[in-house]
Amino acid sequence: MNKNILNTEVQSFISKNLNTDIAKLIFKGSPFTNISIQELATQIESKKKAQHKLPTWFKTENIYYPNKLNIEQTSSEITAQYKANLIKGNSLIDLTGGFGVDICAFANVFKQVVHCEINQKLSEIAKHNFETFGIKNINIITADGITYLNETQQQFDWIYIDPSRRNDVKGKVFLLEDCEPNVPKDLDTLFKNSSQIMLKVSPMLDITSAISELNFVKEVHVIAIKNEVKELLFLLEKDYKNEIEIKTINIKNNSVERFNAIKYKNNGNAKLAPPLNYVYEPNSAILKAGLFNEVSHQLNIDKLNINSHLYTTKELIEFPGRCFKIKNIIPYNLKLLKKDLNLKQANITTRNFPETVAQIRKKTKLKEGGNHYLFFTKNHKDQLIVLISLKV
Repeated sequence: MNKNILNTEVQSFISKNLNTDIAKLIFKGSPFTNISIQELATQIESKKKAQHKLPTWFKTENIYYPNKLNIEQTSSEITAQYKANLIKGNSLIDLTGGFGVDICAFANVFKQVVHCEINQKLSEIAKHNFETFGIKNINIITADGITYLNETQQQFDWIYIDPSRRNDVKGKVFLLEDCEPNVPKDLDTLFKNSSQIMLKVSPMLDITSAISELNFVKEVHVIAIKNEVKELLFLLEKDYKNEIEIKTINIKNNSVERFNAIKYKNNGNAKLAPPLNYVYEPNSAILKAGLFNEVSHQLNIDKLNINSHLYTTKELIEFPGRCFKIKNIIPYNLKLLKKDLNLKQANITTRNFPETVAQIRKKTKLKEGGNHYLFFTKNHKDQLIVLISLKV
């Protein structure tokens, strides 16, 4: 950690060059004798990434930033606050502290928190930033979190852990055992020091697979921001054997969509119906959680097709997702489609449909955008249809 970066003139240079082409900046070299251009580039790139993800950090003077990969992997302020609102107690330990966004949020609701980070440079950066914020109840440990936990006798109200995906793991679907630390393997160790664990994982992880790898899962939280799933949270309680609650949240600019259900509860298949006056598309958190039938049962709403995950009603209802007024319903026939549409542009969505959006655009010559939303899907009789709709 080069503390010369915190000098006033250097901080001013970083702020003034947030929108400068980094390649050109590096070519010019550093204007400061005691700071390399690579160090400046790191601060500029990381601070720029923090602007929307970590607005409080971005607006605070003398924050020291790690490399941009650390910023990309850290929680956002919004998700960190959500996690802090879920739990409380006297003590918490973060075994994979990183840049420290989550621990700052936890420090507001726990009397004492421990930040473990094996990377010494990142640990120093976190310590500096905690001091800059004036946070005094964080104990910083520069060590492997699991190793530290094995060596301490201290008991904690909560253990928080955010394992990282190993670099040698490829493909979109992976398991908890593919991460470091390997939480399923270390679960007995974790429960020796606490009866409650919060586990944060990538949204790419399969929820059902993760539950099967773990013991004592009490809740699963699927967190989306502006309809993009950002995190999965697993709350574990030692010896818990009751039903698992799945909680979804989609945090929008001016509202929050919540939908909860009990995992493995047998409600049977949803009732199917032809398209009525309105069509509904669940938000991404619900889709990730796989709560398709629960949406139908809880809201008393019909599905268009068992595999389409689109819903329909005669009367408009409040729905955790997007709502559309159906203007027209036509069978999927290219000649009829071109004739009936009479559109030059439209927003296209496919659900349980044999062709991609790109293929449809190529065939129809429709450009993206406009007020019309076209749903290419199947009806309750497995027939290919197009719903021509306007957003409510």
